[in-house]
Amino acid sequence: MESSACSPPLYSCRNCLNPLALGDDLVSTKFKGRNGRAFLFSHAMNIVVGPKEDRHLITGLHTVADIHCADCREVLGWKYERAYEASQKYKEGKFILEKAKIVKENW
Repeated sequence: MESSACSPPLYSCRNCLNPLALGDDLVSTKFKGRNGRAFLFSHAMNIVVGPKEDRHLITGLHTVADIHCADCREVLGWKYERAYEASQKYKEGKFILEKAKIVKENW
């Protein structure tokens, strides 16, 4: 059995420690959320995706859906459903988790 020291980092809900994303799925740490720094992930787990809406973000118009922790219902960030600018298409289907709402474990 491998020790947890060899496991990739795991990002969890700061409120209830529900696992949300694997370190291997971290795309970028250079994003902005509603409340400061945010991370972009290619996958997220144990979340509830809310209704889609169009929002004007720093990088233009996007269709996004807020994401909530499946356990405690804390709003964690959002999922990019659609990017209208060609240069932003790489974000589609990816998830923003706000740094203030998550903790990094196993590192």
